[in-house]
Amino acid sequence: MRQSLDFPQVELATKIRAKYIRALEDEAFEILPSETYVKGFLRSYAEYLGLDGQLYVDEYNSRYAADHRPEPQRRPRVHQDRGLERKVVVVALAGIAAVTALVIVAWKFGGSDTTSGTPPAAVHKHVSKAPVLVLRGVGPGTYFEVRHTQGGRLVLSGTLGRGDVQQLAGSRFWLFIRRSTGIDVTLGGRSVSLPARKNLRVLVTPTRTSRSGG
Repeated sequence: MRQSLDFPQVELATKIRAKYIRALEDEAFEILPSETYVKGFLRSYAEYLGLDGQLYVDEYNSRYAADHRPEPQRRPRVHQDRGLERKVVVVALAGIAAVTALVIVAWKFGGSDTTSGTPPAAVHKHVSKAPVLVLRGVGPGTYFEVRHTQGGRLVLSGTLGRGDVQQLAGSRFWLFIRRSTGIDVTLGGRSVSLPARKNLRVLVTPTRTSRSGG
């Protein structure tokens, strides 16, 4: 209510159905599918509101869960674009095949000249590698989303805890970060300077970083 949010907005941002968000607010945990979903939804919903999700999970464990032992830290749920991954593999295989063909051709035609005592020169082909985006958690838990274009398809998302790392190959990314101070970002091995703010939307490339509106 303080942030002037409604259930459809929260459902769209967290991917949690509105009826489950309402159940969390009303502590009607029997509506949710299982205890695991309760804890996961509590953590995601709290962090979306800028709160510490682990505190709410611990409170739930102390009041409702059958087993009160601390829950092990979960790895962030990551949605990978499988189509992009397959394209990267195909391009890499094509590059290897091209280098192999050039080496064979150079050896064949260079070796046919028996009058010269100079051995054929080796053929070297530089295979460029795409930069790698690296997201490293440095706080208690920060939600993030990664897209290749503004408003485009989601290729990577999750909540990074302290020490968690996620990587994605590419040279142009639109990032949404719930709390920018909770994540360190590098692209192609170079550190990306992010403004310290909540709900940060920013374009990151190897040469520049620009913040979008909203």
